[in-house]
Amino acid sequence: MGSSFRRKTAATAVMLLAIEGAAFAPPPPRGALARCNPRIRPRCNALQQTSANDVSDIASRLQRGVASISTSAAIIAATLFSPLSIHVDQQIPHAPSLSIERSRALALTENQQFVADVWFAVSAQYFDQSFNGLGEEGWQAKEKEAIQAVADTGPDDEVVVESAIKTMLSALDDPYTRYLPPQKYEALTAYATGRSSAGIGVQLLEDPRTKNVMVMATTAGGPAEKAGVRAGDVILKIDGESMEGASAEEVAAKCRGESGGKVDVDYLRMGEDGKKKDAKEEHVTLTRAVINANPIQASTFVSDNGKRVGMLRVPSFSTETVSQMVDALRSVEDDKVDAIAIDIRGNVGGYMPAGVDAAKLFLPARAHIIAEVGKSGSSVKTYDAEGIGAETSLPVYLLVDKRTASASEIFAAALQDNRRAFVVGTTNTFGKGRIQNVQPLENGSGVAVTRARYITPRGRDIHGVGIQPNKKPGRCEANDSAKLCLSDIVDVY
Repeated sequence: MGSSFRRKTAATAVMLLAIEGAAFAPPPPRGALARCNPRIRPRCNALQQTSANDVSDIASRLQRGVASISTSAAIIAATLFSPLSIHVDQQIPHAPSLSIERSRALALTENQQFVADVWFAVSAQYFDQSFNGLGEEGWQAKEKEAIQAVADTGPDDEVVVESAIKTMLSALDDPYTRYLPPQKYEALTAYATGRSSAGIGVQLLEDPRTKNVMVMATTAGGPAEKAGVRAGDVILKIDGESMEGASAEEVAAKCRGESGGKVDVDYLRMGEDGKKKDAKEEHVTLTRAVINANPIQASTFVSDNGKRVGMLRVPSFSTETVSQMVDALRSVEDDKVDAIAIDIRGNVGGYMPAGVDAAKLFLPARAHIIAEVGKSGSSVKTYDAEGIGAETSLPVYLLVDKRTASASEIFAAALQDNRRAFVVGTTNTFGKGRIQNVQPLENGSGVAVTRARYITPRGRDIHGVGIQPNKKPGRCEANDSAKLCLSDIVDVY
């Protein structure tokens, strides 16, 4: 009787950055547990305690005829996690012979190990443990196919490796679970953390329905806004290269570069009401500039009925958003306003905890914000308000549109479901009810993994549906001012 067990070499652990997910947290182990079912990770951890260095001692004990059940378990433990082959021959009763040799077939190339680590990072966190109906065996088969696809690659074959990983992840049919090459990963983390960077001052989002990358908002005073680029424009080319099939992160990476550098942008200006038949192609040459990402703008205006309204324009949610919002609230409250209006049109989200914490600024203690549902519905985590220092007296109006997404929708749904805000908009919001972790990898790249779905305080799953406004304004186009959109509505709530 012969048996053989195998293990991949361990890889170093990394820090887990959550964007559209929880705050910084340690990731699951990589490499060393890649061959273990994530559902039995405690058993894997126990087995890993047995060192591969113990194999020689185990062999000696076996050959002396003192093998026991515990020794056999130790062999399994050691060989599961060691690049060795062990062969047990028990042709003569009570006299087993054992040979140990290092198996060349067990060694993975660096690229194969990288693919395996991406697979495990997804497997350990993915919210749908049926893996889009593939089952565990089907999902493992996708890993094997990807590993085989990069078997003959070397250090200069990044394109082949990336293609294999994309093909593997595409089996999940989830546009939000994706591999992020170094440039994309840097662009995404810079956006979520609000770091300054050299770019053209646009927020981008890939519409999963059309696969187009659209401009969701432009930074006030940025190169794109100055050149006339507007929310709703579809990016066609960057520096003459077609962006068809590109993700939002790929387009963002192309826009970024050295401050003062030039970038050519071709885009499609949609017709009235977003109709493509009246669309017109435009071309601009922009000069990259350092963009201070995600600033909140505060102002006041007087409504048609004479009410003084404090206006907060929130273009995105980052690690800086809550502190900026507190400052902005103090600023407008000093002007003795009668109501607060918050414009989150074109706000595609960003950092999920910021959406939760921003909602806490307006809700009383113990008010529900969201419930996060984990792997296949097996776990539920609730987020509630503390009520400390919250603004709970002034009426609040939220201005939304079809580009309001993700963390913005968490914020809006929490206030709407708790009857704390009156939501105003011409259409439902985008409808992204999934939460991703973004985990860095050792070569400067990363992987975004959908780890949970969320439901609103009233139990709604808005994914693919969005939030329905309480009131539609008479007129409110993407580039109209908040004052124009809200002036005749302020007294409704």
